[in-house]
Amino acid sequence: MKIARLDGIDLHYREDGDPGGAPVVFANSLGTDLRLWDEVVARLPEGLRLIRYDKRGHGLSACPPAPYKMGTLVTDAERLMDHLDVTGAVFVGLSIGGMIAQGLAVKRMDLVRAMVISNTAAKIGTADMWQDRIDAVRAGGIAALSDAILERWFSKPFRAGEELIAWRHMLERQPAEGYMGCSAAIAGTDLMEPTSGLRLPTLAIAGSEDGSTPPDLVRETVDLIPGSRFHLIRGAGHLPCVETPDAYAEALTGFLKEVGHV
Repeated sequence: MKIARLDGIDLHYREDGDPGGAPVVFANSLGTDLRLWDEVVARLPEGLRLIRYDKRGHGLSACPPAPYKMGTLVTDAERLMDHLDVTGAVFVGLSIGGMIAQGLAVKRMDLVRAMVISNTAAKIGTADMWQDRIDAVRAGGIAALSDAILERWFSKPFRAGEELIAWRHMLERQPAEGYMGCSAAIAGTDLMEPTSGLRLPTLAIAGSEDGSTPPDLVRETVDLIPGSRFHLIRGAGHLPCVETPDAYAEALTGFLKEVGHV
């Protein structure tokens, strides 16, 4: 376990692969920790420097009081990459992690040479919707919402399997304060205008069964970026890196080769 003691936050991170390789940075979704990427990382080509981290309020990172702002989450990623002397990375972000990717690419072009925005959008839901979720978590903890969340995360066949139990535990064991804080960050974020100004290689990945960020919403966002590409993984929900790691790793590897990262 590694902790980066940054200005104002301690972030838990992990590195795999080749320390001298081309960097790929992963940012996970709301309610998950860096183990979200375990099966994908194991399937990527050798020679890459693979960096994962728990955003604030999640996993083993510090959990300041809610609410958080998206700019703060972007700054956390920026400071971690500076701490690790990382530039020219391919940044892979899923859900809120995809929003962080967009914000970071706008802010620091030197850090991000290409990005994968997965199961995400420039704007997700409404402020009222997120406030309802925050109120529900404050009243009853994450467990009060876990059934509905897992239904959006995973396809029906996956939800029938035993593996779902572990993902429920991961979700429900995240700090409620961190979940509420990041929910507030999503609620206050609309990246349509800044994302439309981006000019970098971009792959968007969507799951056909995603109940949180449906494919049309993902496509709407990636269409803001000229020359970007959209990839649909059929049969997967909001976390295709979990349900279909082979298909996800194949799409990611293809993109890494396209942009000359491997």
